[in-house]
Amino acid sequence: YTDRIIAEKMKTWIVLLLWACAHQSVNAVALSRGPVRRKTKEIEGRQDKDLLRRSKRGWMWRQFFLQEEYTGTEHQYIGKLHSDMDKGDGTVMYVLAGDGAGTIFVIDSNSGDLHATRSLDREEKPFYTLRAQVVNKKTGLPLEPETEFTVKLHDINDNEPKFDKEVYTASVPERSHIGTYVTQVTAQDADDEMFGYSAKLSYSISQGHPYFSVEPNTGIIRTALGPSDMDREQREHYQVVIEVKDMAGQKGGLTGTTTVNISLTDVNDNPPRFMQSIYQFSVPEITKVESSVGRIRAVDADVGRNAEMDYTVVGGDGLDVFDVSTDRNTQEGILSLKKPLDYEKKKSYTLQIQVQNTHPDPRFLSSDAKDMATIRVSVEDVNEPPHFEKISYILEVKEDAAVGTMIGSVSAVDPDIRRSPVKYSIDRHTDVDWIFGVYVGNGSIFLQRPLDREEFAWHNISVIATEFNNPEQTSRVPVYIRVLDVNDNPPMLASFYETFVCENAKAGQKIQTISAVDPDDPVGGHRFLFSLAPESSVRANFSLRDNGDNTAGIFTQRTGFGRMHKSTHLVAVVISDGHIPMQSSTGTGTLTIRVCTCDRDGNMEMCNAEALSSAAGLSTGALVAILLCILILLLIVVLFAALKRQKKKEPLIISKEDVRDNVVSYNDEGGGEEDTQAFDIGALRHPEVMEESKLRRDILPSESLYPPPPLRKTLVPSRENADVRNFINQRVQENDGNPTAPPYDSLATYAYEGNGSVAESLSSLGSMSSEGEQDYNYLSEWGPRFRKLADMYGGEDSDWDS
Repeated sequence: YTDRIIAEKMKTWIVLLLWACAHQSVNAVALSRGPVRRKTKEIEGRQDKDLLRRSKRGWMWRQFFLQEEYTGTEHQYIGKLHSDMDKGDGTVMYVLAGDGAGTIFVIDSNSGDLHATRSLDREEKPFYTLRAQVVNKKTGLPLEPETEFTVKLHDINDNEPKFDKEVYTASVPERSHIGTYVTQVTAQDADDEMFGYSAKLSYSISQGHPYFSVEPNTGIIRTALGPSDMDREQREHYQVVIEVKDMAGQKGGLTGTTTVNISLTDVNDNPPRFMQSIYQFSVPEITKVESSVGRIRAVDADVGRNAEMDYTVVGGDGLDVFDVSTDRNTQEGILSLKKPLDYEKKKSYTLQIQVQNTHPDPRFLSSDAKDMATIRVSVEDVNEPPHFEKISYILEVKEDAAVGTMIGSVSAVDPDIRRSPVKYSIDRHTDVDWIFGVYVGNGSIFLQRPLDREEFAWHNISVIATEFNNPEQTSRVPVYIRVLDVNDNPPMLASFYETFVCENAKAGQKIQTISAVDPDDPVGGHRFLFSLAPESSVRANFSLRDNGDNTAGIFTQRTGFGRMHKSTHLVAVVISDGHIPMQSSTGTGTLTIRVCTCDRDGNMEMCNAEALSSAAGLSTGALVAILLCILILLLIVVLFAALKRQKKKEPLIISKEDVRDNVVSYNDEGGGEEDTQAFDIGALRHPEVMEESKLRRDILPSESLYPPPPLRKTLVPSRENADVRNFINQRVQENDGNPTAPPYDSLATYAYEGNGSVAESLSSLGSMSSEGEQDYNYLSEWGPRFRKLADMYGGEDSDWDS
């Protein structure tokens, strides 16, 4: 490694030396080089004057070099521009143009010396393109074509390398082999990587030995220790500091650092282990099946999926009594009960429990990596309630059984060692009617009340068994009692049959099919027998034929029936069942047949009232209900019409505040404008008179409204008020003497316009029409509200004249 560093240093010094020599030679060429005039071409030019002479360029520059980050106080010299046209007599002038000309770069117009005015940074701009030209100082005309050249900046190592991230995060599985890839870090250097070693980077570890290493050229981080040393359970997190250095890592290079946080991920390299070898539990004997007895725990140094484990019962005398499962949240083993316990039969159990990983990794663990533990379970004795021999009982009894008949019995015993005696009782919430009873000592159930299968075919009761010595210890059992059927109900017609027969019916014509029902439930099903009663068989008009399928047909015995002679026939039918004891009925098997007038096809045309009602299928009660509904609807309609016709009288005076605010509408048409009797002129009275005489007509006047006569104010009558007073007095007298006036106090108003009004009469009939011009200029003196009228009528010329 030391020899390699010495060789790299030698190469660097050689490159720098060659660059310095090249720079000097280029500058010298730039200063001294002029137009190359070859003698051969001059001779050829002199010999052949007829040929066109080609004008050669008097100068040629390609590029200049300038070192970046200049720190001197004076302008930095770049080089010298010279042309063959410059004879040194001061007649030519050098002109510079292009990137930064005049600001960054300046040229001496007489000598052609090129300088940089300030320090430049190659990382901002690596080169500048400029143009130079020689012009005549006096005329300003160019002496040669414009020439383009570049100024390149030589890079120096002024930028330290920087990593892409300040902090890297990576992970690698534990137990990894040496050289396992972890991650890669990268850094960037802003210096010119094409020149020297300013951007040549080298990576190294400054913190993280001896666990990890980094490749100097690529920045790839790898593990440096073997599987036994990279154990997550010993150490999980590592912080590695990587350093990068330019100048290929040589002395004097600039450096940068970054941090890499590396975590070891878990692998399944640890088997689960029980925390103790023996576990002990105790459980009461009355514990229900599938209940939890206890929990056992094994630990695994791994995490996540690698720490999942399974528990199994592999031995012991409780294999069929207990079971174990895994709680996936806590990875604990849950011991549960599979069968009921009985302290009197077995007082303890021993189990062998095994635990192993659910997902073993054969690279790190063998298939038999498991652990064993022993569980001892003690059964606790509990004072248990009595136990019935069955979980339920089904008993049967005939519905005609006598009271006191024994139906069956239940049996319960105390499972404890002392065998306490048991007494029995019935839960009366399940037998509210006290139909059944039970003997306290032996549990025999007997009948206390008669049964009826047609009412209840099943009875469900609960029998309670209680210890004599400890009444708190009770248990119950359901008892289902089925009531067996006995043929104790006669059959009857399935419905109320009411049919008709035509007057022109022929003998042997079928007029009705009847069927029967029986609430009994015989084992072989029903078999009904139909026949006519003896009273219907003598001189019978109708006959009955049994169809053999629990139905029968009614037929006519003769031809022709007289509706006027006999309109209704009653046929008594005897229905009996075929069981023992046989039951029959006649009173409920009477068939009503009406005689009706029919057409040729047998369709009914007319019957008596009873026949019509029966043919319509409506009973007397239904007809009465329909008539009541119709009557109620009619009453509602009449009441609504009466309310609509009633007139609503409005009070004469609606408001109680002021009589002047009320308008009484009589809906009477007046006699025109000349009829002064049809409207009220009292509203035109003088305001002062109205204020003095304003009274409330809708309430009882108080004494304060009528001061004593000596204090009443006496008004000096004027001519206008005297006219109005006379008019009002005349109207009052007419109203008082009117025999058609209402007998109650009412408000009478009279309209009177008066004399001397400026507007005179408002009536078009009483107004004087004049075609002459009138003066309306006084309207403009009435204010802004009459301005529109003043504009319309106050002008000298009117639109009406035209």
